[in-house]
Amino acid sequence: MNNLFDMPKTTAVILAAGKGTRMKSTLPKVLHKAGGRTMLAQVLHQVRAAGIEDCCVVVGHGAEEVRASLPASENLHFALQMPQLGTGHCAQQALPHIPKDSEAVLLVCGDTPLLTAATLSALQEKFISTGTDGLILTAEMTNPTGYGRIVRGEDGGVCGIVEEKDATAEQKRITEINTGAYIFRHQVLADALGKLDNNNAQGEYYLTDVIKIIAAAGGKIDTLTTADPMETTGVNDRAQLAQAAAELYRRKAHELMVAGVTIIDPTNCYIDQQVEVGPDTVIYPNCQLRGETKIGSGCVIDSDCIITDSQVGDNCTLIKAVLTEAKVGSGANIGPFAYLRPGSNLGDKVKVGDFAEIKNANIGDGSKIPHLSYIGDADVGSGVNIGCGTITCNYDGVHKFRTVIGDNVFIGSNTNLVAPVTVGDDAFVGAGSTITRDVAAGALAVERSRQQQFDGWATEKSPKALAAKSKK
Repeated sequence: MNNLFDMPKTTAVILAAGKGTRMKSTLPKVLHKAGGRTMLAQVLHQVRAAGIEDCCVVVGHGAEEVRASLPASENLHFALQMPQLGTGHCAQQALPHIPKDSEAVLLVCGDTPLLTAATLSALQEKFISTGTDGLILTAEMTNPTGYGRIVRGEDGGVCGIVEEKDATAEQKRITEINTGAYIFRHQVLADALGKLDNNNAQGEYYLTDVIKIIAAAGGKIDTLTTADPMETTGVNDRAQLAQAAAELYRRKAHELMVAGVTIIDPTNCYIDQQVEVGPDTVIYPNCQLRGETKIGSGCVIDSDCIITDSQVGDNCTLIKAVLTEAKVGSGANIGPFAYLRPGSNLGDKVKVGDFAEIKNANIGDGSKIPHLSYIGDADVGSGVNIGCGTITCNYDGVHKFRTVIGDNVFIGSNTNLVAPVTVGDDAFVGAGSTITRDVAAGALAVERSRQQQFDGWATEKSPKALAAKSKK
């Protein structure tokens, strides 16, 4: 039994074999992203959040690409539909992959990213409480054009679903539509799928025909009408994909605000579904928080930040910063216009200022890289101050090398640290130096030409002075 709702063991089947020609893309339709996840991954996430672990994804176009998009799991199976002969044929391919001890089968489409776990849970709960053979998730539409209609008998019971192209004028006036999500008793579904034919306008095997087959055999079919028809919307083109993404971003912003996050303008902020943000953090407009990003509490994420797959500690301030696969400790101050590339690992109370770039580097607690510097492939200790215009010269054209800077080091402005090189604890490096050899702890290293002065040169020998003389 399912321990979440005391449900019989249920397997979910996700129909994801279609090409999606209206997307006009080489990418399989279900792999287009909305709100930070592929549509398929979003549907699978909601199915599992509803308490269903065993899942079978039916693939077809781009089958290997679709398989590779999901992490391997002993509870995740794939069935191949090739060629595609309709939704009923798609469900038939899944049957051999449904565990024999599954008592119920949930069927959903892989292009419905707005489906929620709450709705799928409600579908399961009604299924078990009513003891039906099948339950259809329906919606009421003021304009049902294009959708399959729910056909009821004189007693009000469901006797079938008719597709738009096969519907009569009277049936087209029905406003209760099929959303494409169902739950059936396993054996009842298997028997009905075995009786499908393709005598319809499309010449395909319709999954919807199992309803009339079950009803004709005396089976009981019921419905659950969703309160939000938008939730069941399928995505068929780029415009619908954008609408779905906008709704997912809206939901995520609402979820975070309820949890104590301030979002100045939720309509102008793009936060992926997987992102975590702590309470009392303030997010300003035009920010993008992507992927597996985690933001601590009490932070200020100012306008125009783009943070991808990164971790930011508590009480940090980020201004117009770009972070990709970076880690930032608590109390850090990043930006404006700072760029933290993959492998950047910053300690607590670190300052990275304007036009500074960090890559594959560890920066110790309290260190400062205020502006106009590049620190790549480096290990920087705590309490370090790196002057404006400093760079680690980490690449010789063939290999990358590391720079090591100890604790409490002062690096003067416009310094070149030519790796591999080590600067010891408490050392000083004079401004304008090019350091090619290790600097001992506590030492002062200066490497630059002696300054020379030529009095009168500007008035006597400069290009301007010489040009003036030639005109006389």
